[in-house]
Amino acid sequence: MFARLEQLFGTVTDIEGNYSLQVKKDAKLLFSFVGFINQTVNVEGRSTINVTLKEDSKTLEEVVVIGYGSQRKESVTGSVASVKGDVMRDVPSSNISQALQGRVAGVDMSQTSSKPGASMQIRVRGTRSLNASNDPLIVLDGLPFAGSISDISPSDIKSIDILKDASATAIYGSRGANGVILITSNKGSKGDKAKVSYNSYYGLKEVFGKYPMMNASEFKKLRTDANKYTIGVDESEDVDIDWQDLYYRTAQVTSHDLAISGGTEKSSYNFGAGYYKDQAVLPGQDYTRYSVRGSLDQEIGKYFRFGFTTNNNFAINNGSNLGIYGNISTSPISNPYNEDGTLKRTVKMPLDENWVYTRKTIENLDDQWIDQTKAFGSYNTIYGEVKVPGVEGLKYRANLGLNYRQSNGGNYTGQGVFNSTATTPSTASISNSLTTNWAIENLVTYDRTFAQKHQVNVVAMYSAEQTRYNSSQISAKNIPADAFQFYNLGRAQGEITVNPDYQGYQVSGLMSWMGRAMYSYDNRYMISATFRSDGSSRLAKGHQWHTYPALSVGWNIKNESFMKDVKMIDALKLRVGYGETSNQSVDPYKTLGLLATRPYNFGTTTATGLYVSELPNPKLGWEFSKTWNYGLDFAFLGNRLTGTIEYYVQNTDNVLLSVSLPPTAGVGSYMANIGKTQNKGFELSLNGVILDNLNGWTWEAGVNLYSNKNKLVELASGADRDESNWWFVNHSINCIYDYQKIGLWQDGDANLQKYVPGGNVGMIKVKYTGDYNADGTPTRQIGPADRQIIEVDPDFQGGFNTRVAYKDFDLSVVGAFKSGGVLISTLYGSSGYLNMLTGRRGNVKVDYWTPENTNAKYPKPGGSMDGDNPKFGSTLGYFDASYLKVRTITLGYNFKQRWVKNAGIDKLRLYCTIQNPFVLFSPYNKESGMDPETNSYGNENAAVTSYNKRLLTIGTNTPSTRNYLIGLNLTF
Repeated sequence: MFARLEQLFGTVTDIEGNYSLQVKKDAKLLFSFVGFINQTVNVEGRSTINVTLKEDSKTLEEVVVIGYGSQRKESVTGSVASVKGDVMRDVPSSNISQALQGRVAGVDMSQTSSKPGASMQIRVRGTRSLNASNDPLIVLDGLPFAGSISDISPSDIKSIDILKDASATAIYGSRGANGVILITSNKGSKGDKAKVSYNSYYGLKEVFGKYPMMNASEFKKLRTDANKYTIGVDESEDVDIDWQDLYYRTAQVTSHDLAISGGTEKSSYNFGAGYYKDQAVLPGQDYTRYSVRGSLDQEIGKYFRFGFTTNNNFAINNGSNLGIYGNISTSPISNPYNEDGTLKRTVKMPLDENWVYTRKTIENLDDQWIDQTKAFGSYNTIYGEVKVPGVEGLKYRANLGLNYRQSNGGNYTGQGVFNSTATTPSTASISNSLTTNWAIENLVTYDRTFAQKHQVNVVAMYSAEQTRYNSSQISAKNIPADAFQFYNLGRAQGEITVNPDYQGYQVSGLMSWMGRAMYSYDNRYMISATFRSDGSSRLAKGHQWHTYPALSVGWNIKNESFMKDVKMIDALKLRVGYGETSNQSVDPYKTLGLLATRPYNFGTTTATGLYVSELPNPKLGWEFSKTWNYGLDFAFLGNRLTGTIEYYVQNTDNVLLSVSLPPTAGVGSYMANIGKTQNKGFELSLNGVILDNLNGWTWEAGVNLYSNKNKLVELASGADRDESNWWFVNHSINCIYDYQKIGLWQDGDANLQKYVPGGNVGMIKVKYTGDYNADGTPTRQIGPADRQIIEVDPDFQGGFNTRVAYKDFDLSVVGAFKSGGVLISTLYGSSGYLNMLTGRRGNVKVDYWTPENTNAKYPKPGGSMDGDNPKFGSTLGYFDASYLKVRTITLGYNFKQRWVKNAGIDKLRLYCTIQNPFVLFSPYNKESGMDPETNSYGNENAAVTSYNKRLLTIGTNTPSTRNYLIGLNLTF
């Protein structure tokens, strides 16, 4: 900041903004700084004058990355959302998907696992494909990223830009069909002296909410009410064991990141290293990541520039096969201790015998158990750029990406470990995978401004890439000694298995041509046109190429002359875009069909034969989408309130779908382009400055809200339903097909035996959809025809954040919310075998029906059964998915005292953070006390198949945690 007098003398502030100046009592001070609006202040006899300058939007225009280039935010015509790295790091996390949750309208981050190191399911504007991938493209420093998003440390990130609509993503072609997440890593700055930064935090983790299991008294009453089972061998009426307390530990999480950056007159550099370790509350389960990164940008003379970026990481994942089911399914009256106080190996209940899962039993296994995966990834970009002499604004750039990822997994379980039978043979397995990828891009860019009003940017590109993947797995039984673990399966004394279904080899390639032109006139009228053509090796000959356009326009209404006098409005821009994208994300060789093997007997010998398991499709082509996007960007009240409103409609055709064939075909299925889907929705983002340095107080807040509705428009051969996959025309792609619980049967209810022959009062009552006789009785009993289509998706969802600062202190809160929809919990539904209501084993604590408690939610214990579960028991797992969750609360202090400056420190900040402190307005949390976020797929942690595997559920994975962190940010 620079303060000067009208008499043309002045002074310069120090690094903290302090200054001193001798002036007359009636003088005027002019405060100025590059990029900020000048401010004149009357001295009026004061000895202390503090001023906060406001940014000049005309000189400090925000730049966003849009794919193969950048653009002033004011000129962007597509749907692009940006998040700065510093903002994202408000949520300390292992990967960026966790840090972004609830931050961006239209981008849903759903938890698929609560184990350390797990990535989230990312959906940009919903689900559109049935069998093809719905995952967005990740682009790191300009090139498509070949690794896992968990390979990228949040500490390495400068900014994230998310391309959401087709007019923005079309430049990435088929790779961007599901949205694009552009990640820009930290770089050095030219001319800066070397700067060292160190960021670290350490924390403790505790269980957010225990699995709500019955205690001894509750369980004994349940067993009495069910009247089905008596005391087991290891059970006792005077025992009350909290199995979760015996199992959980206080876990730790820590992160350290060290970097050095700087530059010279013609170069910049950034090098760094990181260490991250996250323990689960389950003993033996943790995730560790080591990362090394670097970047260099060097100019040579007037025309040449080259450089590289490299991101490398080595990750170790231990104990991923551990869960909580074996622990919580043990009855609370089972005694795990011998008379001498030692732990038993197993406990016996009436019908079940469970291995004893405790901290001690896991920690004492030593060489008897290991489950470990080690992965190394190296992602590298080399680039060179040359400016064409004599043609201002014209340059050529070549990008070469060389990527490598290797994963080596090993598992060993000793004899009888985790098993009720002590003589169960030891087992071991190894799995390996290797992915190599190269990509080359050739870009020609022309960027000029004519007559200070005509801005032109043209990009042309040719690119090619190839990915090679191979994997293998071997398993064996009866390992000679625990010390062998999985390191020498050839010594196994039992069966050694090489399952052909677990061996893989794939090579696929993509070739592309692209052109984009952007034009802006007088910063009022903007237009962007993109044309791209992709060729994929995954599709059939004659159908491998697809060409599609994209067009978007923008109008900066605020910059029109008739808006000059409207002082309240600082920015107002209207955007409209149309674009087409494609999707070829099916496994390679789907055009060729598949063969499988089967053994055959020939007398006393055997032979292996081949048969067709999936038909070839010589016409397999692209799945493509057409999208309209409408947006309005605005800023009011001196940029104190800014925001965006958007509405979009996306129609997807030629949907890639595995078509089931009748048994008479002799083949199960084939992949084809059959079906249509539609996505549409709205998004609202608001950011406001409520207090702007008012007596030292600053208060900022932001909220985003969005709703996405998808539906299946068409299926194969004009069918309106595919019940085996839970797909129904004119309904959401994600839906449940099951009975609808409408209450419990009560004493006096008519026709119970006609609806459910053999049924009992207190059992689950579901909706009947059949006809009725003249006397009001049903014409049939309740059966599969009464299953309902139940929509899973929420009505709307979003996130919020707020930051309050007073002088050098600041307090920030980040959260997320969801309204409506259906949450599936396998704890309560029949698939988890934890709510059988018979007293056979540990049971979830529920309010069940008895003659004295007829207004209960759950059925009568020991009543009508379907196998081991209450009849229609799958309906017990459905909850209202609404919640408001505070994800982090952070209190920080920025040291700005003189001693900090004298020590050569540019920044010193201490903070403490609570993660997942509490949840509000959640029916599931209110009943269970647990985190309402999902942590499993529908085919995980299930004893029986009740829910479709693609749906996310709450299962018996590692429990969610509440974390307490203390952190340090240091730059010098």
